[in-house]
Amino acid sequence: MTELEKCMESLITIFHRYADEDGDKKSLSKKELKKLIETELPTFLKSQKNPKVVEQIRKDLDQNGDAMVDFEEFLSLIVGLSIACEQCFMLHEQKKGKK
Repeated sequence: MTELEKCMESLITIFHRYADEDGDKKSLSKKELKKLIETELPTFLKSQKNPKVVEQIRKDLDQNGDAMVDFEEFLSLIVGLSIACEQCFMLHEQKKGKK
């Protein structure tokens, strides 16, 4: 498998590892999403100033209003964080180039 294919497999595996905790393998409950973010994204969580950030993320991700986060909705979080990280990476690269 290529590096990108491994990354895709990891996203799927991680999502379902947490989604399966309450027996529903298709979506993340509030509790499951909180545990996933706390465990898999601790650096992101530590950088947040709002103590209710996980609940706000869940509300923002829940596009269909079912109080659950399915895989497609979960990917919105991953894409958003990846875009922010890439922007930071590019700023860092620009600063390195000016030295």
